[in-house]
Amino acid sequence: MSFPLGRIVATPGALEAMEGAGTSPASLLARHAAGDWGDICPEDRAENELSLREGFRLLSSYTLSTGRRIWIITEADRSCTTCLRPEDY
Repeated sequence: MSFPLGRIVATPGALEAMEGAGTSPASLLARHAAGDWGDICPEDRAENELSLREGFRLLSSYTLSTGRRIWIITEADRSCTTCLRPEDY
């Protein structure tokens, strides 16, 4: 279950948080692209499954070893995927 990520961008805060946790952005992007949505509620999981079929926006949320959270959002048209902290949204 993979899908195109399009252009990949990240906020400076997300890059700083991942670096501080020793987490590679590529590892989180690979999880997202494989359908491992991370730490999201069952309703959001179901929404992502629908979004895969219907072509809507996809959201993953990962908790870093530092306790900080990173969201990864792929736009509905699959043109762009953004890594960001929730407070960057």
